[in-house]
Amino acid sequence: MASVPFHYVDLRTFSYETEDEKRVEAALRTFLPEEFEVERAESQGHHGDRIVVYSARVERADDVRYVLARVAAAPDYDRIFDELDDRITDNCELFLRFDKQAAFGGEIRLGDGITFRAKVEAYPAKREAAIENAREGLEAVEGDADSPD
Repeated sequence: MASVPFHYVDLRTFSYETEDEKRVEAALRTFLPEEFEVERAESQGHHGDRIVVYSARVERADDVRYVLARVAAAPDYDRIFDELDDRITDNCELFLRFDKQAAFGGEIRLGDGITFRAKVEAYPAKREAAIENAREGLEAVEGDADSPD
């Protein structure tokens, strides 16, 4: 299996006082391999309301591949390719946001609620190299997702 041109993927979402924490965690887990550890941290909003932050850092190549395959399942995956120039920073990071409610239902689509940040391998660490590497990596994952097992 080809290497993945990403050092890691960070996923994060928030559970506000009006939301069911288990559902919010389940939405985040839609992107993660089974039994993957999710960190939970409690915080407080400006008005004293409780906010729970769920996050996961995916570093193992097979796990990163799994997360990227989930992203490749998004119906608006082509849009991610079209916007790569706008979604990769000068620090070689790919940023995406996904719909938390859709993720709870098992569907992956761009929206609000779940933040995805991936550190793209690029040598030298230049934005242009990161864009090209991300494009190649995402195309490879999409190809793997399309091929039968």
